[in-house]
Amino acid sequence: MGMLDAFSHCRFRADWPRVFRLALSATYRPGTGAVRQALDAGVNCLFCFGWDFQMIRAVREMSPARREQCVIVTGAYNYLWTHQDLRKTLERRLRQLRTEYIDIFLFLGVMRPDQFPAALREQLRRLKEDGRVRAVGMSCHDRRFAGQLAAARELDVLMVRYNAAHPGAETEVFPHTGPEGPIILAYTATCWKRLLRRPKSWPREWSVPDAGMCYRFVLSNPAVHVCLTAPSNPEELQENLRAVAQGPLSEEESLFVRAFGEAVRRKARWFI
Repeated sequence: MGMLDAFSHCRFRADWPRVFRLALSATYRPGTGAVRQALDAGVNCLFCFGWDFQMIRAVREMSPARREQCVIVTGAYNYLWTHQDLRKTLERRLRQLRTEYIDIFLFLGVMRPDQFPAALREQLRRLKEDGRVRAVGMSCHDRRFAGQLAAARELDVLMVRYNAAHPGAETEVFPHTGPEGPIILAYTATCWKRLLRRPKSWPREWSVPDAGMCYRFVLSNPAVHVCLTAPSNPEELQENLRAVAQGPLSEEESLFVRAFGEAVRRKARWFI
């Protein structure tokens, strides 16, 4: 496998299909056509959040052969005011997507440890017992807690924020992963587009990163398996795909993006 191929693709587990390292979400409604374009371009890790009907429609249209080559990620949300029944959510997602199994089922949006108690973790583990879920995990905004879960090997998958303005996962999560650790799914590569806008402290004569550089920054970290992308139109999708084709950031590019991320972080320290 060449260096560029190793950068653009990975394998979550030995018996799983090889996946393109940009995982697609249709949250911002890029159009069912854009989702189909992504599939035809080789994007095969798909996030379905339950209300994104363009993604649901595209998954329903898949042939059995294509479905086997895709990794579908979905899950249940951390609604603090309701009792969680993860099995009911699983049944709903299976019906929505008209698929016989879910590759990765996550508990989404954990803000602090008490929102992910032992009883919920046990529910997740039980979902794999009937064979309709291949891996389980959670998305977490508390990096220290995510690092503890990674070190304990409690989950198959961890979804964490990581970008040049949120580099804390490099010290709090990634050192606890390794070859036998959880699959790492990164999100907010552009820091909700803050990394695409010039902060006042950034000199006018200096350039600003584009979205492609932000995705390449995330994917250049070997601890990250895939990075979530949520384009809002086909043009953004194609831009992001072209970025992956450029390979990892050079040392000079990495230093540039990190410096810009630090400037963004200083502007709004509340989102660290």
